[in-house]
Amino acid sequence: MSSLGASKKTSAREKESELLEREDFDAGPSNLDCIEPGLWLGNLTAATDNDVLELHHINHILTVDSCPLPRKITMLPGVKTKFLQVTDIPSEDLLSHFEHTSEFIRTGQEQGAVLVHCYFGVSRSATVVIAYIMKKYELSFEDAFERVKSRRRFVGPNPGFTSQLHLYETMKWQVDKANVQFRMYRLHVAATQVKKVKILPQNCMDVVKSDPSLITVKPEPLVYRCRKCRRIVASASNLLPHIPKERPSWTDKKWSTEDREAMMLCSETYFVEPLAWMSSVTQSLQGKIHCPKCKSKLGSFSWIMGCQCPCGSKISPAFYLVPSKVEWSNMVQNVQVTV
Repeated sequence: MSSLGASKKTSAREKESELLEREDFDAGPSNLDCIEPGLWLGNLTAATDNDVLELHHINHILTVDSCPLPRKITMLPGVKTKFLQVTDIPSEDLLSHFEHTSEFIRTGQEQGAVLVHCYFGVSRSATVVIAYIMKKYELSFEDAFERVKSRRRFVGPNPGFTSQLHLYETMKWQVDKANVQFRMYRLHVAATQVKKVKILPQNCMDVVKSDPSLITVKPEPLVYRCRKCRRIVASASNLLPHIPKERPSWTDKKWSTEDREAMMLCSETYFVEPLAWMSSVTQSLQGKIHCPKCKSKLGSFSWIMGCQCPCGSKISPAFYLVPSKVEWSNMVQNVQVTV
């Protein structure tokens, strides 16, 4: 073998040795606690311990971790597993999965017993269980947290997950995609992903709303049109509000709980959600927004830098239309007539 070939093999082995596998870590001894009948919260070791699973009659396992369970567990007869790939950092999105995880836990309880786990059973899995308890008993975050903590004393969702649970409470224990606070939250999640991969990933495409000019049975009565060609470019519901000199935050409950009609909202710039006709927003970090019909420049967007409104408010990410380039109208044009 040539020295070049030998060096390549050595390099390959070195790279393999740098890859971290589950065997490189130690989650400690099996550790799990019964939160309520049929619902257990624990660590990775418990989820991979056949004796523990049999002892507690666990036939459903929800993994909220960066790696899935080994095949020796996922292939066990009579055991159903669900894997949610999440790391324990505040910017991770668990909120969008609460409906699915709660349904899995509910089914697991009805059909036997369910174990929810992450690596240590402290943050990620605890967040999912707290959300389930909130929904099941219609409890506030604080009450649900105390209930779970009374059963497993060292639970502690990270600050990002705690904020998501507060928003879940605000939305009355459901994921309300029309809620302004939730829409701001999803844009925040998408912007974080765009900064990492320089493109809008497929799992964040929900932040791009449908083209408001499309024919529909129930079009919105108030729309914004290109001032030059009159093409509809946004609906009133696509606008994201802000207060002069104040940076809006998805964690601020006032966007969901207060009467926005009574708030002094800024209208110097129209900040909107990304829309399907804005073709470049899914492929670029920032750029100009042009009318899809007449190509007139209507505004700009930036996933990473954001934009400062003339009122002094900093918006990030930002997708804005310049008021002088668009006009509002309450003339319904894109209605589908049904017989």
